[in-house]
Amino acid sequence: MTRKQKRLAVIGGGMSFIIAAVLLVMFAFGQSVAYFYMPSDFDKMVVGPETRIRLGGLVEEGSVVRSEGSTVRFSVTDGTATVPVTYVGILPDLFREGQGVVTEGKFAAGSKVFSADSVLAKHDENYMPKEVADRLKADGVWQEEEKTQ
Repeated sequence: MTRKQKRLAVIGGGMSFIIAAVLLVMFAFGQSVAYFYMPSDFDKMVVGPETRIRLGGLVEEGSVVRSEGSTVRFSVTDGTATVPVTYVGILPDLFREGQGVVTEGKFAAGSKVFSADSVLAKHDENYMPKEVADRLKADGVWQEEEKTQ
C-alpha cells in the first residue's frame, strides 16, 4: 500500500466511525423524545395509544381524587379543554389544584384517559414550566403576578 492509499483508508475509517456515532445518537434521541401538548391540542389531532407525550397545563380545581393505594385521578386543563389523567405513584409535595403541572406518559388504549408515569409540579411561587407558561399566556389563561418590592 502506498502512503496515499493508507491516508485514504484512515480517512475513510474515521468518516465511517463518525457516521456510525451520529446515527446511534440520532436513534437514541428518537427513542426518548416526548412531544409536549396542551389539552386543547387534542381537539385538532389524534395521538396514538402507544405514543409517549408530555401533557401540560393547570390541575383543574376540584378534580383530584385519591383512590386506595397510590392511584390518583385528576384533570389537566388549559382553560379551553380538559384531559383526565390517572397516575400511580407518589405525587410531588407541591402538587395541588390550580397549579402548573407537566405529566409524561401515554393515552390508555381505546380511551381518552391519559395514563401518566411521571408528574412534575411547580416548585415555588415564581416558577411554572416554560412550555406550560408560554402556552397558557398565549391562550390568555395564565398571567404572571407582578412582583412587589
